[in-house]
Amino acid sequence: MEEDLVEVRLTPYNSGPAVVTDATVRLRWSAPLADDQELPARCVREDERTVLCGTGALAVDVAGDQLRLPVRLRERAAEVTLEIETAWNSGAVDKDRSNDRMRVLVLATGDSYAF
Repeated sequence: MEEDLVEVRLTPYNSGPAVVTDATVRLRWSAPLADDQELPARCVREDERTVLCGTGALAVDVAGDQLRLPVRLRERAAEVTLEIETAWNSGAVDKDRSNDRMRVLVLATGDSYAF
């Protein structure tokens, strides 16, 4: 995060037990997003803080295509929380739902970091 710009790079992963034919990930920020956004083709706004993005098909134990999502916050912030969760998984059976949700503290340092 730098100024009011937050860039998320997310690589979806399916740890099985079955192929996921398509999935949607929900990204929700603790601060409102600016009204005007240039979102990737597979992403759409859900509300003032939330974006939904399609991941495409996910094979078992293979990383999916990286999603690059730049968004602008309505106002500059020293930090925001980003919650990432599976919104839809095309009905695939998932016995381990503990990895379907992640919460990350994003600091306005301009540095890149990964989780």
